[in-house]
Amino acid sequence: MRRLLTGLLVVFFLNASAQYTPYRYEAVKKVTAQSGAVVSAHPLASEVGLAILRQGGNAFDAAIATQLALAVVYPGAGNLGGGGFLLAYTQEGKSVALDYREKAPAAAHRDLYLDSNGNAQTNKSQNGHLSSGVPGTVSGLFSAHSRARLPFDRLIQPAIDLAEKGFVLTESEARNLNNSAGSFILYNTRPPAFIRYGGWKAGDTLIQKDLARTLRRIRDKGRDGFYTGTTARLIVEEMRRGGGLITLADLRNYRTAEREAMVSEYNGHTIIGMPLISSGGLLIQQMLGMTAGRNIGAMGVHSPEAVQLMIEVQRRAFADRAEFLGDVDVVKVPVKTLTSPSYLQQRMSDFVPGRAGSSKHTTHGRIDPASEETTHLSVYDQWGNAVAVTTTLNGNYGSRTVVGGAGFLLNNEMDDFSIKPGVPNMYGALGTEANAIAPGKRMLSSMTPTIVLKNGKPFLVLGSPGGTTIPTQVYQVLLNVLDFALPIEEAVWKPRFHHQWLPDLVYVERGIPESLRRSLRTMGYEVVERGSIGRFEAIQINNGVITAVADNRGDDHAAGY
Repeated sequence: MRRLLTGLLVVFFLNASAQYTPYRYEAVKKVTAQSGAVVSAHPLASEVGLAILRQGGNAFDAAIATQLALAVVYPGAGNLGGGGFLLAYTQEGKSVALDYREKAPAAAHRDLYLDSNGNAQTNKSQNGHLSSGVPGTVSGLFSAHSRARLPFDRLIQPAIDLAEKGFVLTESEARNLNNSAGSFILYNTRPPAFIRYGGWKAGDTLIQKDLARTLRRIRDKGRDGFYTGTTARLIVEEMRRGGGLITLADLRNYRTAEREAMVSEYNGHTIIGMPLISSGGLLIQQMLGMTAGRNIGAMGVHSPEAVQLMIEVQRRAFADRAEFLGDVDVVKVPVKTLTSPSYLQQRMSDFVPGRAGSSKHTTHGRIDPASEETTHLSVYDQWGNAVAVTTTLNGNYGSRTVVGGAGFLLNNEMDDFSIKPGVPNMYGALGTEANAIAPGKRMLSSMTPTIVLKNGKPFLVLGSPGGTTIPTQVYQVLLNVLDFALPIEEAVWKPRFHHQWLPDLVYVERGIPESLRRSLRTMGYEVVERGSIGRFEAIQINNGVITAVADNRGDDHAAGY
């Protein structure tokens, strides 16, 4: 056994049991607590966040520290070179929605990924330097810090130490790095820390010295330690070597947008969601609105009747997503109409129980003229602050391009634009002019951080990765709790299914019963089994008891005290 880390990092693990060191840890899937809890994709990140709560930090402090730790220990999605959304409900009873989604560089244009014949070149929108938008994560961290209690240097130090001195890989992390080795070689101009000749194995220590230096610049110079100076120069030099578009001006001009959260009522609860450019909050409001009044709870969880209703609701919501949604700072989106009860009632007018719909005939709604590798964390603190954060590089390891000398991966979020009408992105999602590429525009996202209030107080803090499956996952977990009355762990661990209008398929996880699959096929659905759908992180607060649940689909970890 290697010696334990010395110095500041030890402070962050002092209150944890001995299994939580960077060289020895294990995932816990459910905890109950009285004061606070953190759930994230990695045990070390969750424990860093928990230690911050124990030291007097609030949910914003813990969310920041957890995100920074994930940038080190969960490189597939945790990041400095991507973007995301923070949704919160504060102890004062106010909603907070921070949009730090990536933006298209100033040199980007509508036909960026079309060849001379007008054919879409998805290899360029999904891989390498040209696929990267301007990162927003670091800006978002500093925007969130205005509501925190502890100094930023304390929140970032655990990440610095984990990068500098290393942590051991789990079996799944080692496998993922090995599976991506060819891409790391192909899409990098400098050798990244993620390549190990002979391959990685569980128990190996990953050390990221360049990333540690980047984190120290952020610690010492704040936001400018990323968007100007040495780090910015390294990003631009990497762009020049690999043919990317991000410039010093793009980085200097990036700003987080603070938006108004989406709020709706469902089954006696208040649902707070992230607004556009996240499609998640709007889709959840649409799907719950189309479900309301149909007594789905009486049908029974995973009954053919309930699942068919949910599939048809998902179909209609995603058809609207493809047609209408884009960056509200650039295009006009009819949000009020899309979420109105009359419109949602009309959307379900052609629903026939027991018979499969068709995406050829059921398209987007009629309106009168007038965005699979992400990670989520949920936090709740002793004062009643709830924070849900979903952040992403888009694909697994994003563009697979590491900034030479800076040690962090860049996103491939440009693929979340509609690079050409009718051409699906890597998640099979379609789009129109509303989500076309334009300089400085934010690309449409599927991220769905969600907070549910009961009697005006936080009741659920939810979210997951999974590309276009994210809104349907949140929809299912919400119904599992609010309609089917499942315990929170069953609600999260229950097998999932997904429909997104096109392709006109019902995707199911392995655990979906064969009897349900047969019923769906009899109705006329094409059912396709796929791998795991998402990695959900949830916290429930009920009668003063905090229950934190990590998904059983990965190394996710729940921590509380």
